[in-house]
Amino acid sequence: MQWLQTLHPLWESRYSDRRPLREGQRHRRLLRPVYWLGNWQFACLDYYKPPSGVRDRCVRAEPFPPVLARLVHPMETQARAMFSEPDLPSHWALNTCLINFYGLRQGASQWIDTARVGEHRDFEPGPVASLSLGERAQFQFVKTRDLKEGEGVVAEQWLEHGSLQIFGGSKWKSDHFHRVERVGRRGGHSFHFPVEGFQTRRVNFTFRYVPEEHITRFADLSRAAQEDVRGYMETLARYSLFFREEFWCANVARP
Repeated sequence: MQWLQTLHPLWESRYSDRRPLREGQRHRRLLRPVYWLGNWQFACLDYYKPPSGVRDRCVRAEPFPPVLARLVHPMETQARAMFSEPDLPSHWALNTCLINFYGLRQGASQWIDTARVGEHRDFEPGPVASLSLGERAQFQFVKTRDLKEGEGVVAEQWLEHGSLQIFGGSKWKSDHFHRVERVGRRGGHSFHFPVEGFQTRRVNFTFRYVPEEHITRFADLSRAAQEDVRGYMETLARYSLFFREEFWCANVARP
């Protein structure tokens, strides 16, 4: 908890404000602030989707702090006991982590509950490990996207405070989508992070695997991708020595 309180989560926009939007897209913020370790998949660069969506997707980020590294080893051991090839790539290791912050967003006249995640897939190869803190969350696997509440549910479970969920294999990663349908409020959990206009009641760590060859330093991104995320990097550099050095190196390298 002491380490967690040192984070300064970002509230990203889904798309770049520099590039024209495709038909049907609109500028909007994500429903929740986020923080990444290992590599940062900025939403405006789109997310990692091999085999075609790998370039300029995964920007090298801070390594796991010791408190998380100690947890990752038993997670990997358990996942290796549960899965084998082809569901477990030969070089698989939990080297990236998305930290999601769930709670209430301040609206014009009231607080709005945005504690949910719509149907999606995690495209990183191999098993996914999910660690939950705070209020419990209703996690569901569903058949397809854009379903209303309760529709198309194949399996569901409540992820309680302190719980570890591991899932993998084609059935749960390729054949179905997953979502967080709702996050409870009865446990009395609350977290305090420096995110203006947001109240956090659940924190989730999702550990995944990205091949090292697909992780790029900020200085090695294309010029367009650098400009898309420059503002985010500037913000991260205010609070993180790692990002300060990455940002400085990129600026020195520019002609």
